[in-house]
Amino acid sequence: MDDFLVRAALAGIGVAVAAGPLGCFVVWRRMAYFGDTLAHSALLGVALGFLLGTAPTFGTMATGIIVAMLLVWLQQKRDWSSDTLLGLLSHTTLAGGLIAITFVQGVRIDLMAYLFGDILAVSTTDVAWIWAGAVIVSTVVALLWRSLVALTVNKDMAMAEGIPGHRIELAFVILIAVVVAISMKVVGILLITAMLIIPPAAARHMAKTPEQMALLAILVGCIAVAMGLAGSFQWDIPAGPAIVLSAAVLFAVGMAIGLMSKQRSIT
Repeated sequence: MDDFLVRAALAGIGVAVAAGPLGCFVVWRRMAYFGDTLAHSALLGVALGFLLGTAPTFGTMATGIIVAMLLVWLQQKRDWSSDTLLGLLSHTTLAGGLIAITFVQGVRIDLMAYLFGDILAVSTTDVAWIWAGAVIVSTVVALLWRSLVALTVNKDMAMAEGIPGHRIELAFVILIAVVVAISMKVVGILLITAMLIIPPAAARHMAKTPEQMALLAILVGCIAVAMGLAGSFQWDIPAGPAIVLSAAVLFAVGMAIGLMSKQRSIT
């Protein structure tokens, strides 16, 4: 197998490992639009990274964390509804990123690669960064798993039992920002949220416990990466969108399996 395919597979699997368990909470809490907002802010982070002479990944991560903290702070003020705040920041950061890129001089920026991903062009360094981020995200999610589940089920009761809800919520949104940063080169800014949502949604129909759903989400993500790369290599189609479309196919399969299991239990 060619080296670039091996690197692409490793990068995609790393993203699936990081996004799967975290995406379960995004699905349970109905935070898809929140993920979109952080993803759109990534373009501003890319531009700032080039303007400041740092790696785009650092710029994306820093911008995502700042936007995530700003969102949490604004939501606590309760002056505006969550969807209004998300729409405001989402489109503002995306527009700001597009404008900031025009000020980048001396560097050729492949805008399409950042918007839709370029997994076949990942380097060994990119793979190392992706897996470093995946290990950090997975470790923190594992440590906070029980608290996150408790806050998701009943936030008021969980905080009454002594769980530091605000701190854990802040850590959660920062983890989403990290996943966005490491996923940018794999599926692109416009498709990152799909990797946070579709694999957990597909696993939801087949899992019986939250832990099973997290593990199945990782498995679905890995299979989607393999299918997408195979389709890209076979038919010469964009790899990032192919991975997302493969995940959507697996979602349909998972939904069909869930419906058949319900019919069997009824009969």
